[in-house]
Amino acid sequence: MTAETSSPAFSPLYQQIKTLMTRSLQLGEWHPGDAIPSEIELAARFKVSQGTVRKAIDELATENLLVRRQGKGTFVATHAEEKVQFRFLRLMPDEGVAGGGERRFIDCRRQRAPADIARALLLQAGDAAIQVRRVLSFSGAPVVLDDIWLPAVLFKGLTAEKLSDYRGPMYRLFESEFGVRMIRAEEKIRAVAADAATAELLALAEGSPLLSVERLSMTYGDKPVELRRGLYNTASHYYRNELS
Repeated sequence: MTAETSSPAFSPLYQQIKTLMTRSLQLGEWHPGDAIPSEIELAARFKVSQGTVRKAIDELATENLLVRRQGKGTFVATHAEEKVQFRFLRLMPDEGVAGGGERRFIDCRRQRAPADIARALLLQAGDAAIQVRRVLSFSGAPVVLDDIWLPAVLFKGLTAEKLSDYRGPMYRLFESEFGVRMIRAEEKIRAVAADAATAELLALAEGSPLLSVERLSMTYGDKPVELRRGLYNTASHYYRNELS
């Protein structure tokens, strides 16, 4: 590798290869769903051993950036993958199987980003953001009220009609139509009481307990691209996480 493309010398070699492969993903050399070159081809490209490439791929697969398919090769992860579609949906029913639920979009508007939204999304003062409000229902009952904020520059052309007409997961729409892939997220969770407006949308009594989940989602390079503030009715659902 040349000095121009390599990572600092103290970084383990496989980490340098991982960085270069992530850069290829970020620059769109390999698109979601595409097969990446074989380990042998990548080893030749980066002038390292096949084992070094394999270790880099292992880490990228662990981080859900790549997906290994037995006998077929390694592919760029996509939100179209069944096991990836609901990776960011942690709400599970007390009984039955988790799923995407039914969506009702209340609003989708472009506006100047409020100061707290601009800070979270690393926007400049005066930059525009898109606010999306929706209700998620499960088994016919409203369970989640989402306020979603997106940088307008990345989501030009996003409308309530486009959101309503799309039948797949929202993150798959962001990936396929706008080229924005959600890689990881950070969340803040607290207990709150439903105000009058929220109670009406979730068909609850005012003051009912809710779980407030604020999620900041990042794309490649830890660039924030979505701030989502959800209010969850957990009367028949629970929030599930895995620690490792």
